[in-house]
Formats: sequence, structure tokens, C-alpha cells
Amino acid sequence: MNMIKATLVSAVLALTAPAAFAAGGSAHAIENVDFSFDGPFGSYDVNQLQRGLQIYTEICSACHGLKQVPLRTLGDQGGPHLPEEQVIEYSKKFETFDPDLDDFRPSTPADHFPKSALSNAPDLSLMAKSRAAFHGPYGLGINQLLKGTGGAEYISAILHGYTGEEKEQAGTTFYENKYFPGGWIAMAPPLYDEAIEFADGHENTVDAMAHDVAAFLMWTAEPKMGARKQAGFAGVLFLTLLSVLLYLTNKRLWARVKYKD
Repeated sequence: MNMIKATLVSAVLALTAPAAFAAGGSAHAIENVDFSFDGPFGSYDVNQLQRGLQIYTEICSACHGLKQVPLRTLGDQGGPHLPEEQVIEYSKKFETFDPDLDDFRPSTPADHFPKSALSNAPDLSLMAKSRAAFHGPYGLGINQLLKGTGGAEYISAILHGYTGEEKEQAGTTFYENKYFPGGWIAMAPPLYDEAIEFADGHENTVDAMAHDVAAFLMWTAEPKMGARKQAGFAGVLFLTLLSVLLYLTNKRLWARVKYKD
């Protein structure tokens, strides 16, 4: 009987483990990061977004694309907020295929970021919204209520979670990463200390750069977060005022009935 129970438990674990990995589960718990955009009144740090853009451009863009992100949004307020001239010059770093010319031409702010250069490199446009660092407990989502889904934390953890161990399997080199589901990832460590020099002199350790590019990818996934929070706050104020007015109106209408002698 005990053997049957053990077999059933093993079967259940085998079936549920892939689902847990797909949801972003990992052997090591991901720590919450105090990003500037956290909370109902949080907003993006412009300097951090600009540093994250620089990291993406100089390191990540070699493999990963942002095909859902228009280049013109780099000048939007609430985003990296680059000057118009800088957005135009930055756009020229990329090429866009023009059907009218039947050839490639330098990109303009009206175009999007290129797609991934490698077929097996996922597009990063919505990565911060499609991954979650915090779950449960017991599927209740309480951690997500308190900390958010943690997409930016997940990305940051992956980028600084390499242990330095490698292995080769079926002709592919895998790198040990304590935060990646399964513990091994095919992507080589993209960041190293002092890989990039920032104009503002900000810290350029692996952890600091991982936070910066994770914040930038949070912006690419939700560029209108600031406007959404402002609209939500205004909505809450309006509903609060409406509730008070309805309460006072109710009291005035029913006062003669409730307190009638």
C-alpha cells in the first residue's frame, strides 16, 4: 500500500513539475527589488531607463529584439525621454526593410525596434509581463498582491544568477543559473562587472546593470504605467467623493422617515 502511494505521489510530481517551471518556479527564491515604479504611486526613473537602454543596445540587442516597441516612444515623457534629435540618430543604428524600395534602409522613429537576430532568442518586448517571480502561497496570489508579479525581479535575478558552472549536452553548452527553471540555461552570462561605462557615473556592477535593464524591459512591456496609475488614483478619488455624496443624500432623503415620531 505504501509503495502504491509513493508511486502515485511521484507521478503527480512528475506531471506538475513542468507546469511549475513554465510558471516561473525555481529552486532559489527570488528576492523583491525596490524598483522606483513599485507601488500605486511609483514611477519610472528616467536615468535608470536610459542606462537600461544603453545596456540593451550594447549587449542585449546582438541577440534579442524589441519588435513590439516603436522607436519614437524613446522620447515619450514617462519613458527614457530622449530629445527628438537623439531619437532620430538612435533610430539610424538599425535597419528596416522597405517594401517600396525592396531593400533595407536606416530606421526612423516611425519604425519599430528590430526583431531578434537569433531564431532561438526570445523577443524581449513583453518579457517583463510574461514572467513572474512571485507566486502563491498555495495558488492564492497573496505574494503578487503584496509585491506585484515580479517580472522585472525575475529578469534581474536571471541576469545575475549565474554560478560559473558549465556543461555540454547534445552539442549545446548550458550554464548553471540558480534562478532559471531547471537550473541550466543555454544563454551565456551576458553581463560582467564594468562591462559598460555610464555617462552619469552610476555603479556598473552585474547586479546594478541587471536592475537597470530589467527596469527598461518593464517599461517596454508597460510604457503607459504612469498614466494608468494616475487614472486609477483619479478614479478612486472620484468614487470616494461619490460615495460620500450618496451617503449624505441617503441620510437627507430618509431622515424624516427614520426619525419620525
